Amino acid sequence: MNTTVMLAWREWIRFFRQKHRVIAALGQPILFWLLFGTGMHQSFRGGSGDFMSYYLPGTLALILMFTAIFATISIIEDRREGFLQGVLVAPVPRWHIAAGKMVGGGAIAWVQAVIFLALALLIGSVPWSASLPGLLLLMAITAVGLTALGIVFAWSMDSTQGFHAVMNLVLMPMWLLSGAFFPIPNLDDSAAVGQVVIHWMMRCNPLSYAVAGMRQMVFPDSQPSQGLWQPQLAACWLVTIAFVAVTTLLAIRAVQRPSRGELK
Repeated sequence: MNTTVMLAWREWIRFFRQKHRVIAALGQPILFWLLFGTGMHQSFRGGSGDFMSYYLPGTLALILMFTAIFATISIIEDRREGFLQGVLVAPVPRWHIAAGKMVGGGAIAWVQAVIFLALALLIGSVPWSASLPGLLLLMAITAVGLTALGIVFAWSMDSTQGFHAVMNLVLMPMWLLSGAFFPIPNLDDSAAVGQVVIHWMMRCNPLSYAVAGMRQMVFPDSQPSQGLWQPQLAACWLVTIAFVAVTTLLAIRAVQRPSRGELK
C-alpha cells in the first residue's frame, strides 16, 4: 500500500503548491454562491427559506465535483512528462495507481469543501447539528466517486484541452440536473413531455442523491416545499455508495487496460 499512499501524497503536495489552483477551486463556487444567492434571493421558494440556503449544498457539490475531477488532469500531465510510464513499469498492481489518484484527488476535494463548510458555519449560514459528522462522511464518499469518474475519462486521453472539453460537457449537465441549482418538481397529470424527461433525468442522476443527502444533513430541520421531489436520506446513502462502487470498478478497469503508446 506504500505505492497508493505515496501517489496520494504526491497529488496533495502538487495541488497545494499551485496556489492559483487552490484559489480558483474554492473561490469560483463561493463567488457563484454569493452572486446567484443574492440575485435570486427574492424570487425563490424551495423549502429552505431562500435561495442562498438552498444553493449552499449545491455549492458543496460544485466544489467536490470540480476539484475532484480536475485533480485527475495530473494523469495526462504525468504521461506527457514520463512519470506515469515509470509508475507503470514498477512491480506493483495497477489498481494501486487508481487507488492513489482516488485517495489523493478525493482528499483534496474534501478539504476544499470542508473549508467552505467551516466558513458557512462561522457566518451562521449553516446551523450546528448532530448530522455534521454524517455530512462530512457523505462528502468524502462523493469526492472519491467523482475522482474515480475523472480517472475513467482521463486515462485514455493525451490532451488536457480535450479533457476539459469532455468533462465540461459531462459535468455541467450532471450538476445542473442534480437539484443543486434548482429543485426537482413532482410530476402531475398536466406535465408536458419535456418536464417528464427532465424530471426522470434528474432522478436517474446519481449526483442528485448526494446533493439531496447533503441538503438534508446541512439543514436537518427543514422540510421540502409541497410539489418538490426529494429522496429519503437512506436512499441518498445507498445510491451514493453504489455510485462510488461502480466508478471505482470502472477506474480500476480503465487503468488495467494498456493506454495509447504503451508496449503490449
